[in-house]
Amino acid sequence: MDVKVFKTFLEITRTRHFGRAADNLFITQAAVSARIKQLEEYIGTTLFERIRNNLQLTPAGERLIPYAETMVRALQQAKHGSTLAEIAIKQLSFAATPNVWDAYLQNYLTVITEAIPDTSFRSEIASSQQLISSVIDSTVDVVVLFDPFLDPNVISEKIADIDLILVSTFAGIDINSAMNNSYVYVDWGTQFATEHLAKYGDNRIPALHTSTGRIALDYILAKGGSAYLPSAFVTPFLESEQVFLVAEHIPMRRSVYAVYRKDNVSAATLKQLVKVIDQSLPERPVILETIAASGD
Repeated sequence: MDVKVFKTFLEITRTRHFGRAADNLFITQAAVSARIKQLEEYIGTTLFERIRNNLQLTPAGERLIPYAETMVRALQQAKHGSTLAEIAIKQLSFAATPNVWDAYLQNYLTVITEAIPDTSFRSEIASSQQLISSVIDSTVDVVVLFDPFLDPNVISEKIADIDLILVSTFAGIDINSAMNNSYVYVDWGTQFATEHLAKYGDNRIPALHTSTGRIALDYILAKGGSAYLPSAFVTPFLESEQVFLVAEHIPMRRSVYAVYRKDNVSAATLKQLVKVIDQSLPERPVILETIAASGD
């Protein structure tokens, strides 16, 4: 199956429109239709249906998305890897969920790239399920997760602990006020959800539920409110007094794991990368410093 067929399928899932997909891919709408027909014949079922003039994915189409993404990503990586091989430059790819990037990995980008020279890095963001699949099928070298992945073919190495603290844009408020006034619940994983439920119960409805700390911080800075955020991530905003610690709140801690295949051809370099992270002090992202400073 030509990878262009999968690219076309993914473009339609993004635009939900055959014509716009054709324009974005610089091909005719007839070619788009032909590629989707070819894919549907190969899969043996329809992938799209029209509901009230809206193009919707069928259940089979929804299930095909991660496989199509893997096919396209694998080809792109192979092409890029071949180009790099011609000029003797190694490539390493690493990925994490949005909340891991916000809480931890973003701070190490400059550390990683400076510590391992003559290497081209590729970074990605995806869901936990997509990341695990990427490691298993070797389309990503190493992923960083809040929970270890237990599989005999992979290494899950703990590289850090993250402290989550409850902050608010309102100074001097207590826990009850923070939880009942524009509280933003950030999904920091299963362990956090369990501890949060045990500490605060399930009778509080957050103003916003999100999977990323960056969205939560942006929301409370704009609208006012409270959220559990990584201490390293939110420190510049505490220093500029744009947010404040909630009195007598209960900090929570999450562990961070680097996960990669034991038989990865770059296993030695991956071990070096993990060691660099484990033994280095994180850098504050420049954008956070700039945003926090602008609040002075």
